[in-house]
Amino acid sequence: MSESPKTGLDALLTPEESVLVLIDHQPFQFANLHSHEPTMIVNNSIGLAKTAKAYGVPTILTTVMEERGGLIIQGLQDVFPDQKPINRTTLNSWEDQRVVDAVKATGRKKLIIAGLYTEICVAFPALQAAGEGYDVYVVTDASGGVSAEAHDMAVRRMVQAGITPITWMAVLAELQRDWARTDLVAPEDLATLMGYSGGAGVAFAWEMQLLNTPVPNETTPGM
Repeated sequence: MSESPKTGLDALLTPEESVLVLIDHQPFQFANLHSHEPTMIVNNSIGLAKTAKAYGVPTILTTVMEERGGLIIQGLQDVFPDQKPINRTTLNSWEDQRVVDAVKATGRKKLIIAGLYTEICVAFPALQAAGEGYDVYVVTDASGGVSAEAHDMAVRRMVQAGITPITWMAVLAELQRDWARTDLVAPEDLATLMGYSGGAGVAFAWEMQLLNTPVPNETTPGM
C-alpha cells in the first residue's frame, strides 16, 4: 500500500522544504476581522514570521491595494525590514505572477500560507496552488475572516481540497522537531519565539529560568 502524502514523516514540515507567504495583514483588513480577536492574529502572525526567519524559511510578504488599505502591520515589516511587500490589485495573490515567481524561485514545494481574509485572500491562492502541485498548509490562527462562519467555511472548503490546516505553534514544533536540537536555532532564540505562545511561552520561560538557576547549597546541621 502506498503512503499518502498527508501521512508519514514526510507529511511534516521541514525548514529545507518550506516557503511562507503572508497575505494582507493590513489595517483595512483588520478593521473587519470578526472571526478572531485581532490582537491574537497580530501576535500569531508575528510569531509565525519570526519562526520562519529563525529557521531560514523563505518568506514572501504581499498586500492588496496598500495605498487605500494601508501598509502591512509594522510588527511584520519589522521582521523583514528590507523586504518590500508585493502590492497587488488581485484578490487572489496566485493570479499575480510576481507572487508565483517569488515562490517558484525558492524551489520549495511545501507552501505555508496565512492572511486576511481566510475565505478570500487565503483560500483562493491555496486552492489554486494546491491544484498546481504544491503541498499547501494554511495557518488558521494567523488568518481570519469577516465572521467566524466565513473563516470556518473557508477552512472546511480547503480541507476538502486536500489542504492541511495547521496552527502557528505546530509550524514551530515541526520545524524544530527535537527540543535538544541547537543546530537550527539557539535555545535563547527559541525562548524568544515561544514568547508569542501565550501560557505555554510563560511556562517555557519559567522552565528555562529553572534550568539556568543554580541549586542553593544545602548544609546539614552539625557538620
